[in-house]
Amino acid sequence: MRFKASMAALAALMVSTTAAHAGVIHTDWEKFKAGRALHHLSVDGQKAMQDVLVARDLLAQGKTDAAIPAIYDAQKRFVAAQKDNRRFYAAEDQLQLSPKHPVSATHKPATGAITWIPVGGEFILTETLAPDKKAAAQQANKALKAGQNTQAQQDLQVVGEDADFIIALAPLEQTKSTLYRARVLTEGRQAAQAKEALDQLLDSIVFVSDDFVDQSTNASAAGKGKAVAQGAATATTATTPAPAAPVSSATAPVTAAPAAAGSDSAKAGAQ
Repeated sequence: MRFKASMAALAALMVSTTAAHAGVIHTDWEKFKAGRALHHLSVDGQKAMQDVLVARDLLAQGKTDAAIPAIYDAQKRFVAAQKDNRRFYAAEDQLQLSPKHPVSATHKPATGAITWIPVGGEFILTETLAPDKKAAAQQANKALKAGQNTQAQQDLQVVGEDADFIIALAPLEQTKSTLYRARVLTEGRQAAQAKEALDQLLDSIVFVSDDFVDQSTNASAAGKGKAVAQGAATATTATTPAPAAPVSSATAPVTAAPAAAGSDSAKAGAQ
């Protein structure tokens, strides 16, 4: 009986330990997911979009002088974002746009394969979310708009798998061109036209799922690695001399090696 009691106690201990371990694993997994989702965002791209929104609000108030610095900053940050490894290359019809955040009615699709910058993220709220998770998702959205990714990541751990995370993508070259036009109009004190340009910039943004961005960036990294490997193999083949064919000393003609261009011997021969 004592042996059976000991076994029962050991079994209970193992069950409780396993449950506790599973809880730790689940918590760690939620933290990992939170970090992975926000890792897809371009920090410079996020800040650039915040500058665009600030400039747009100022232009709506007719404050062109105050809007100019924000537009300058947005331009600089988009230039920095194009060097960010968060960008990826795809045609718009390959993006699998999120039905939970459709494009605007005035959106003009980009043509051909282009570079996209992840400039923001948003949690999709549903009626099935528990009140505490809905509140956490709302707080996370506010933090993302303010560029406070650390706070948003903490909120994401509360939300867990119950809310979808979608990512906003801006077409890089089109955005830079539109920003330049907005800058020229703002410097020319044409507030209404400059605001219209920024509205067109915002209309060009599309939303895709976090999972799609994850797959696209992984595919881009794999393609880049394959290209580098192929380039290295080609370079090795090109620089490795082929073995010389054996030549019989009795029959091979004796010829002088040609002088290198620009060498002293070549100059002497020319004289």
